[in-house]
Amino acid sequence: MKRGLYAVLFLLLFSIKANASSCPDYLKVKFKQLHASQQVDLCQLTQGKPVLIVNTASNCGYTPHFKQLEALHKRYKEQGLVVIGFPSDDFFQEEDEEADTAKICYINYGVTFTMLAPTAVWGRNVNSVFKFLGDKSTSPKWNFYKYLVDGQGNKVQAFSPKVAPDDDQFIRAIDALVANEKISE
Repeated sequence: MKRGLYAVLFLLLFSIKANASSCPDYLKVKFKQLHASQQVDLCQLTQGKPVLIVNTASNCGYTPHFKQLEALHKRYKEQGLVVIGFPSDDFFQEEDEEADTAKICYINYGVTFTMLAPTAVWGRNVNSVFKFLGDKSTSPKWNFYKYLVDGQGNKVQAFSPKVAPDDDQFIRAIDALVANEKISE
Protein backbone atom coordinates (compact mmCIF):
# COMPACT_ATOMS: atom_id res chain seq x y z
CA MET A 1 0.00 0.00 0.00
CA LYS A 2 2.82 2.40 0.92
CA ARG A 3 4.61 1.64 -2.34
CA GLY A 4 1.50 2.53 -4.31
CA LEU A 5 1.12 5.79 -2.39
CA TYR A 6 4.80 6.65 -2.94
CA ALA A 7 4.47 5.84 -6.63
CA VAL A 8 1.44 8.14 -6.96
CA LEU A 9 3.25 10.93 -5.09
CA PHE A 10 6.34 10.49 -7.26
CA LEU A 11 4.29 10.66 -10.44
CA LEU A 12 2.42 13.71 -9.18
CA LEU A 13 5.63 15.54 -8.27
CA PHE A 14 7.25 14.52 -11.57
CA SER A 15 4.20 15.80 -13.46
CA ILE A 16 4.26 19.14 -11.63
CA LYS A 17 8.01 19.50 -12.25
CA ALA A 18 7.60 18.58 -15.93
CA ASN A 19 4.84 21.15 -16.38
CA ALA A 20 6.86 23.85 -14.61
CA SER A 21 9.94 23.16 -16.69
CA SER A 22 7.99 23.04 -19.95
CA CYS A 23 7.72 26.81 -19.90
CA PRO A 24 10.41 28.33 -22.13
CA ASP A 25 13.07 30.29 -20.23
CA TYR A 26 12.23 33.61 -21.88
CA LEU A 27 8.70 33.39 -20.42
CA LYS A 28 9.85 32.58 -16.89
CA VAL A 29 9.46 36.23 -15.95
CA LYS A 30 6.98 38.55 -14.34
CA PHE A 31 6.13 42.00 -15.61
CA LYS A 32 4.11 44.68 -13.90
CA GLN A 33 0.64 45.10 -15.35
CA LEU A 34 0.03 48.50 -16.97
CA HIS A 35 -0.87 51.12 -14.36
CA ALA A 36 -1.44 48.54 -11.63
CA SER A 37 0.54 47.00 -8.81
CA GLN A 38 -0.13 43.40 -9.91
CA GLN A 39 2.59 41.33 -11.52
CA VAL A 40 1.79 39.20 -14.57
CA ASP A 41 3.52 35.81 -14.61
CA LEU A 42 4.02 35.24 -18.34
CA CYS A 43 4.69 31.54 -17.90
CA GLN A 44 1.41 31.05 -16.07
CA LEU A 45 -0.52 33.30 -18.48
CA THR A 46 0.73 31.64 -21.66
CA GLN A 47 1.35 28.02 -20.59
CA GLY A 48 0.55 25.83 -23.59
CA LYS A 49 -1.45 28.54 -25.35
CA PRO A 50 -0.89 30.32 -28.66
CA VAL A 51 0.20 33.91 -28.05
CA LEU A 52 0.04 37.21 -29.93
CA ILE A 53 2.68 39.63 -28.62
CA VAL A 54 2.70 43.26 -29.76
CA ASN A 55 5.01 46.16 -28.96
CA THR A 56 2.77 49.19 -28.66
CA ALA A 57 2.95 52.97 -28.41
CA SER A 58 0.31 55.53 -27.52
CA ASN A 59 1.25 58.25 -30.01
CA CYS A 60 1.98 56.36 -33.20
CA GLY A 61 0.20 56.35 -36.53
CA TYR A 62 -0.50 52.68 -35.85
CA THR A 63 -2.08 53.29 -32.43
CA PRO A 64 -5.59 52.65 -33.88
CA HIS A 65 -4.44 49.01 -34.21
CA PHE A 66 -5.50 48.72 -30.56
CA LYS A 67 -9.12 48.53 -31.68
CA GLN A 68 -8.36 45.68 -34.11
CA LEU A 69 -6.18 43.89 -31.54
CA GLU A 70 -9.04 44.06 -29.06
CA ALA A 71 -11.37 42.58 -31.69
CA LEU A 72 -8.90 39.71 -32.19
CA HIS A 73 -8.71 39.18 -28.44
CA LYS A 74 -12.49 38.89 -28.20
CA ARG A 75 -12.73 36.70 -31.29
CA TYR A 76 -10.02 34.18 -30.31
CA LYS A 77 -9.83 34.15 -26.50
CA GLU A 78 -12.23 31.18 -26.25
CA GLN A 79 -9.90 29.30 -28.60
CA GLY A 80 -6.99 29.92 -26.24
CA LEU A 81 -5.20 32.84 -27.93
CA VAL A 82 -3.50 35.12 -25.40
CA VAL A 83 -2.87 38.71 -26.51
CA ILE A 84 -0.17 40.68 -24.70
CA GLY A 85 0.75 44.31 -25.30
CA PHE A 86 4.18 45.64 -24.38
CA PRO A 87 4.16 49.45 -24.43
CA SER A 88 7.56 50.89 -25.17
CA ASP A 89 9.15 54.28 -25.73
CA ASP A 90 12.02 52.79 -27.72
CA PHE A 91 10.77 54.66 -30.79
CA PHE A 92 9.90 57.83 -28.83
CA GLN A 93 6.13 57.61 -29.22
CA GLU A 94 4.98 56.49 -25.79
CA GLU A 95 3.53 58.71 -23.08
CA ASP A 96 5.90 59.84 -20.34
CA GLU A 97 3.43 58.84 -17.63
CA GLU A 98 2.18 55.27 -17.31
CA ALA A 99 -1.27 56.58 -16.28
CA ASP A 100 -1.54 58.36 -19.63
CA THR A 101 -0.60 55.17 -21.49
CA ALA A 102 -3.29 53.31 -19.54
CA LYS A 103 -5.89 55.97 -20.38
CA ILE A 104 -5.17 55.65 -24.09
CA CYS A 105 -5.31 51.85 -23.99
CA TYR A 106 -8.19 51.25 -21.59
CA ILE A 107 -10.40 54.31 -22.08
CA ASN A 108 -9.73 55.53 -25.62
CA TYR A 109 -9.50 52.05 -27.21
CA GLY A 110 -11.33 49.80 -24.72
CA VAL A 111 -8.47 47.34 -24.40
CA THR A 112 -9.21 44.34 -22.16
CA PHE A 113 -6.31 42.10 -23.19
CA THR A 114 -3.17 42.00 -21.04
CA MET A 115 -1.17 45.21 -21.18
CA LEU A 116 2.13 45.45 -19.34
CA ALA A 117 4.02 48.42 -17.97
CA PRO A 118 6.34 50.14 -20.48
CA THR A 119 9.54 48.23 -21.16
CA ALA A 120 12.38 48.05 -23.65
CA VAL A 121 11.64 45.93 -26.72
CA TRP A 122 14.74 46.77 -28.71
CA GLY A 123 18.35 47.68 -28.08
CA ARG A 124 20.73 47.07 -25.25
CA ASN A 125 18.07 46.97 -22.47
CA VAL A 126 15.64 44.70 -24.35
CA ASN A 127 13.49 42.50 -22.12
CA SER A 128 13.83 38.69 -22.29
CA VAL A 129 10.66 38.24 -24.34
CA PHE A 130 11.69 40.59 -27.14
CA LYS A 131 15.27 39.33 -27.02
CA PHE A 132 13.92 35.86 -27.75
CA LEU A 133 11.53 37.11 -30.45
CA GLY A 134 14.36 39.03 -32.12
CA ASP A 135 16.63 35.99 -32.04
CA LYS A 136 13.90 33.73 -33.48
CA SER A 137 12.61 36.14 -36.12
CA THR A 138 13.32 39.86 -36.16
CA SER A 139 13.50 42.65 -33.62
CA PRO A 140 10.82 45.31 -33.94
CA LYS A 141 11.90 48.15 -36.18
CA TRP A 142 8.92 50.27 -35.21
CA ASN A 143 5.83 50.17 -33.01
CA PHE A 144 3.12 47.56 -33.42
CA TYR A 145 5.23 44.66 -34.63
CA LYS A 146 3.12 41.57 -34.08
CA TYR A 147 4.50 38.15 -33.13
CA LEU A 148 2.55 34.90 -33.18
CA VAL A 149 4.08 32.26 -30.92
CA ASP A 150 2.97 28.63 -30.64
CA GLY A 151 1.87 27.07 -27.36
CA GLN A 152 5.30 25.58 -26.71
CA GLY A 153 6.96 28.96 -27.21
CA ASN A 154 9.11 27.72 -30.06
CA LYS A 155 7.69 28.80 -33.40
CA VAL A 156 7.60 32.55 -33.96
CA GLN A 157 6.05 34.39 -36.87
CA ALA A 158 6.65 38.16 -37.09
CA PHE A 159 4.51 40.74 -38.85
CA SER A 160 5.46 44.37 -39.42
CA PRO A 161 3.10 47.18 -38.45
CA LYS A 162 2.20 47.50 -42.13
CA VAL A 163 0.23 44.26 -41.72
CA ALA A 164 -2.88 45.38 -39.87
CA PRO A 165 -4.38 43.07 -37.24
CA ASP A 166 -7.46 42.59 -39.43
CA ASP A 167 -5.44 41.86 -42.60
CA ASP A 168 -6.45 38.56 -44.26
CA GLN A 169 -2.84 37.33 -44.19
CA PHE A 170 -2.66 37.90 -40.44
CA ILE A 171 -6.07 36.34 -39.75
CA ARG A 172 -5.06 33.23 -41.72
CA ALA A 173 -1.87 32.96 -39.65
CA ILE A 174 -3.87 33.18 -36.40
CA ASP A 175 -6.39 30.61 -37.67
CA ALA A 176 -3.54 28.22 -38.54
CA LEU A 177 -1.84 28.79 -35.18
CA VAL A 178 -5.03 28.19 -33.20
CA ALA A 179 -5.89 25.10 -35.32
CA ASN A 180 -2.37 23.67 -34.77
CA GLU A 181 -2.73 24.10 -31.01
CA LYS A 182 -6.03 22.17 -31.04
CA ILE A 183 -4.38 19.33 -32.99
CA SER A 184 -1.46 19.11 -30.54
CA GLU A 185 -3.70 18.94 -27.43
